Amino acid sequence: MTEAFQDGWAWWVIALAVGVPVLLVVLTEMIGALARRNNPVAGPLRLLRNWVVPAGALLALLAFAVQSPVEQVWMRVVATVFGFLVILLVLSSFNVALFANAEPGSWRDRIPTIFVEIARLALVVVGLALLFSWVWGADVGGLITALGVTSIVIGLALQNAVGGVISGLLLLFEQPFKIGDWLDAAGVKGRVVEVNWRAVHIQTGAGIQIVPNSTLSGASFTNMSEPEGPYSATTSVSFSTDDPPHEVMALLLEIADALPMRLPERRASVDYAGSGSYGVSIPVTGPADAGQALTMYLSWLWYAARRRGFALDGDSTDPLTEPQRLVEALAAIAPTLHLREEDTESLLASARLERYGVGETVLPSGVIPDEVKIVLSGRAALAIDIDGGRIEFATVEKGDLIGQTALTRERTQAVTVAGEILTVVAIPLATVDGLIRTRPRLASEIGESLELKRRLAAEALASLGIARSRLTAR
Repeated sequence: MTEAFQDGWAWWVIALAVGVPVLLVVLTEMIGALARRNNPVAGPLRLLRNWVVPAGALLALLAFAVQSPVEQVWMRVVATVFGFLVILLVLSSFNVALFANAEPGSWRDRIPTIFVEIARLALVVVGLALLFSWVWGADVGGLITALGVTSIVIGLALQNAVGGVISGLLLLFEQPFKIGDWLDAAGVKGRVVEVNWRAVHIQTGAGIQIVPNSTLSGASFTNMSEPEGPYSATTSVSFSTDDPPHEVMALLLEIADALPMRLPERRASVDYAGSGSYGVSIPVTGPADAGQALTMYLSWLWYAARRRGFALDGDSTDPLTEPQRLVEALAAIAPTLHLREEDTESLLASARLERYGVGETVLPSGVIPDEVKIVLSGRAALAIDIDGGRIEFATVEKGDLIGQTALTRERTQAVTVAGEILTVVAIPLATVDGLIRTRPRLASEIGESLELKRRLAAEALASLGIARSRLTAR
């Protein structure tokens, strides 16, 4: 026994028998505490407890307690396994230290995973080469040279394919755009739906356009989603040079500011370039809303220009302005207004036909109308704007009146919006007043219509728990 302690191997046996279990218990408690806090350090510690410590204990037992010769094959095998596990532990620890808690937007957060994996693989290969050189005395220089030459040959043969992959990796690392951004790249405009090593997939609205990464990396492109914030949908329109510029600009702004896609806190802008040309800029949330906003804007502008008599695109013709159309319209609304033959001449001189596009505001809230409109065809919705929302409570259809509050000189509290293409007969207030004075029944019907709409509005608000002391509807 004394000889065993003098040789030292007994101390090693005792140290391993006591130290290894204690170390494993301490590591287990540390791993449990870190895992409960979702700390990434638990991963390397788990590798240390489950593999590195047992392999190191076996190597120490063989080398110092049993005192096996280092030339023995099984001794070298254990040393190789232990060295490989140490390499994995070191790499895992560096990965946690560098990338596990990377701040958003930092270079550690932006670096693609493939770069990390390639670097890890290279370090493992170098570590194994050094390990085999130390433990087995192997000459790995020739193998590394052969691999280098082979890599060069393969790289030259696949330079086009590899170039695309490298370009994709560089794009992934730099991150000039992300999924969901809108790009204008290589003649392709759309939203990015996928980014991989080889190409970028762009949704153009007419399908998926695949743009190779090598094309993007070798040319300039525009990320329309950066910087974050308001995006301007822009378009150019032209009118006749006979149309007064300031009146045209006021109309362009009025239509643009009424768009539901426009940012509420920002107004549209209009620039006059001369020769009847105008540039319009509409602030919207992003490129995704730009196309829809411009489509709605240009369609609304067509109807509004016809109502004002402006020549959009140099054309001011409108079939509704033909006299016979107004005669037919007055005949259609005659029962609604209780018209007589002698009323036709005065109405032909003062009334007019108007059309509104789908979604256009026919009559806003908060105004005292100066005319009454009678629906000839189409449908419109009555709604109340409250707290940024819109509550619909009634509809107006063929034969119904819009703007009855003109007769009571009250401000409208509801907004009238065209639900489909709406054609109306607009009659000035003075003409309607003259009709009412000689037609008590018409006045009674208009009063009943007003009361019905007020009641419908009050019921709609009450159903949502909104109290309103007074409500005026048109």
